Amino acid sequence: MSRWSIGDLATRTGMSTDALRYYEKIGLLPRALRDGGGRRRYGDADLARLLFIQRAQTMNFSLAEIGHLLHLRERPQQARADVRRVAGEKLAQVETRLKSLRLLRNELRLLVNLCADSSQGCPILQSLDGTGVPEASPGTSRDPTDADGANPR
Repeated sequence: MSRWSIGDLATRTGMSTDALRYYEKIGLLPRALRDGGGRRRYGDADLARLLFIQRAQTMNFSLAEIGHLLHLRERPQQARADVRRVAGEKLAQVETRLKSLRLLRNELRLLVNLCADSSQGCPILQSLDGTGVPEASPGTSRDPTDADGANPR
């Protein structure tokens, strides 16, 4: 049963009407049924599909990956291995990103600590300029891989 207008569905999902039209245009959402006045009408299946898309986006899947997952969703038992592979690839990407973020956090922590101890210049700006980072003061970790945050100053 098609009971929602595009505006109603946008409100229910928190998406914009432009996003809904775009998802229809690229095939993530099937072409909407139209009422006698030519207005788009949506039903429960459309809402469920959009909620699936939102959850997949929250997990950092691209629209192309979401399209693939939606295709696999039509035959879940036969697609289990493919879905697991896609999710495993996403997990590997997330793990790589987390490693990169930990390194970035530690480098920023080091620069903030060096800045607090610096009496001349700005170690943060020097690092961004590529002119190097001055030597650390005693008690300040210079190891950007120091993941335990022993020096949170």
